[in-house]
Amino acid sequence: MGKTDAPNMPRLREPPPRLPMATVTRLSDHRRQRRVFFSRAELDQLLQIYSREVMRGVWRDYAIDQREGAASFSVFRHSLESPLFTVVKSAPEESRHGTYTLLHRRAWLAAGSTLPDVLAKLEREMRRGRRLADAPAMLTPG
Repeated sequence: MGKTDAPNMPRLREPPPRLPMATVTRLSDHRRQRRVFFSRAELDQLLQIYSREVMRGVWRDYAIDQREGAASFSVFRHSLESPLFTVVKSAPEESRHGTYTLLHRRAWLAAGSTLPDVLAKLEREMRRGRRLADAPAMLTPG
């Protein structure tokens, strides 16, 4: 027997078929996606309200999320809860600026074409919540 005819020697297999190493994506397709961001001025307005409520001990955490066509800023009373309030900025349709929506938990509270309009409603809701929290509990006879 020759050296290459040894019974213990494994036989060579054919190499696996070659697969492409990457997927080619057109840059123009990527740019067509509707990406929405909060501007620096908008984040400043949101974080001013957030920091004021943190100092009062009401809010403890926030999150910024981005989906196709929308960006959201959520505030939490506790990190493990669902958001207490969420401000959603939607992609602009015809105008240069998007629309803003205010949600309390998951319920719609207000919408507006500018962030200050929506934040004014948020401030009213927070004041209303403070009045309810500060009011003495009603005693029921019984």
